[in-house]
Amino acid sequence: MRRLSLLLMTALIFAASGCRILGPFSPFRPVEQLLIYPQSVAPSFSAHEAAGGRQVKVETEDHQHLDGRYFSHPYPQAVALYCHGSTGTVDKWAVLAGRLSQLHRLSILVFDYRGYGRSTGISYERGILQDAEAARNWLAKENGIRPCDVVLIGRSLGGAVAVDLASNGGARGLILESTFSSLPDVAEQHASWLLPEWNMTQRLNSVEKIKKYSGPLLQSHGDADQLIPLSLGKELFASAPGPKKFIVVPDGTHNDDHIRSCASEREFFLRNLPRVTPARANAIESEKWGTAQVR
Repeated sequence: MRRLSLLLMTALIFAASGCRILGPFSPFRPVEQLLIYPQSVAPSFSAHEAAGGRQVKVETEDHQHLDGRYFSHPYPQAVALYCHGSTGTVDKWAVLAGRLSQLHRLSILVFDYRGYGRSTGISYERGILQDAEAARNWLAKENGIRPCDVVLIGRSLGGAVAVDLASNGGARGLILESTFSSLPDVAEQHASWLLPEWNMTQRLNSVEKIKKYSGPLLQSHGDADQLIPLSLGKELFASAPGPKKFIVVPDGTHNDDHIRSCASEREFFLRNLPRVTPARANAIESEKWGTAQVR
């Protein structure tokens, strides 16, 4: 009888809390894996020689190896990390990163999340956020700047990744395209009967995280986006506390080219970002202050 009571109590807890409490053991986890990280389930990529940029390997804190492409500009006005969407690998996204580099004089790195393309591992929320942190650290070291001086660019799923980075360590600037308030909010638009708020293990709660970022924000969203409705982008934007600008792309769908349609606003945004002090200069300045305090 005592054992039966314990089982009933456990069942009630799961019923009240949803499958989310089961974490990786949730029966919804394989479905989430397929829908949120489709390229990690069936990775496909072309010959990397055609992608452009310099192929680099980034090692994460938990020893995964990420495939990346780095475009170095001889006279960059900014150093940027591009966090791509859920479909396609770095071979596809490097084409867009290369266009951004030429259009705005950027030294830019685009990388594949774990499980995508040639990157090792399996995609999941905490893992892809670790990947972005490792990529930002690599990029900052390569350019002799602090990680917080990197400009973060995120599209769709990558927007949530960029928001997480900005909320943990800051950013010189944050550029978001066609992204969302949270994953359960997106699922609610398409399958509310699954009770995503209770059952989803993958959250990417950008609407709460962005409240910790007070730097400049440029956000764009198509008003004909049926995958991630404009309302979710605006909800995220409303939570950002710092200086910000929102661009509505007329008749823009989820897959429309924001690089072209928002080029002038993006250039103005980049030109007006705070200046960067090289990491080496920061270190020297800190040593001077330290010496002065000792004296």
